[in-house]
Amino acid sequence: MKLKCLIVDDEPIARKVLQEFIEDIDYLELAGQAENPLKAMKLLREQEIDILFLDINMPKINGIDFLKSTPTGACVIITTAYAEYAVESYGLDVLDYVVKPIAFDRLLKACNKAREYRALRQGGGAGLSIPAVGGPPSPGLRRPVTDDHFFIKSSNQIEKVYYDKLIYVEAMLNYVMLYTEVKKMMVYVTIKSLEEQLPADIFIKVHKSFIVNMNKIKSIEGNILDMGNEKITISQSLREKVINAIVKDKMIRR
Repeated sequence: MKLKCLIVDDEPIARKVLQEFIEDIDYLELAGQAENPLKAMKLLREQEIDILFLDINMPKINGIDFLKSTPTGACVIITTAYAEYAVESYGLDVLDYVVKPIAFDRLLKACNKAREYRALRQGGGAGLSIPAVGGPPSPGLRRPVTDDHFFIKSSNQIEKVYYDKLIYVEAMLNYVMLYTEVKKMMVYVTIKSLEEQLPADIFIKVHKSFIVNMNKIKSIEGNILDMGNEKITISQSLREKVINAIVKDKMIRR
């Protein structure tokens, strides 16, 4: 079944580009377009929308204010020329944030994320279990874990995940995507809960939406972590803490 999409953007050219990209993705169906959020409200009332492509700077009401005032069950993908709204938008349960000019491969990645999120929600919940060590943890305390793995449950299947095979974790609303060396898995757990359960001597939160395995970092350039097949941005507010945790006392000095 195809996912129904709604484009909300005041720029005709931007709408045209998104329309063409949607037509090229076989599991998407364009259900409508609107030049501002007020017109989009009518379309959202008339039919169920799976993915909402939403611009930010628009007349009458901007995309951020629209999300604050109009709850929607759709997966929201922000499409904008302004990168500075990213942090605020993720606080409104935005699934992804794509900066214009939009490249097809970047939009496809966002749409794949939305499809996986939808599939998990339809397939039922999933959970995560990390082996207990020495009784329950104190509130707010992350401790080292002596086991080398944890378990996740997805679609009635329990899978073992080894810490040394988990590269990074990405938040997706109330779910997280686990990226291992062999595959990726979506789990029904918040990134905050996962951060509290993973061993702090291996994993660190580098951004509101990302936890990385410090042993898998290839290099650091500015605020960018090279994880091999993926580059992850360190939040400016966390940069000093993250760099210190990664480098520790291993930096060779003059």
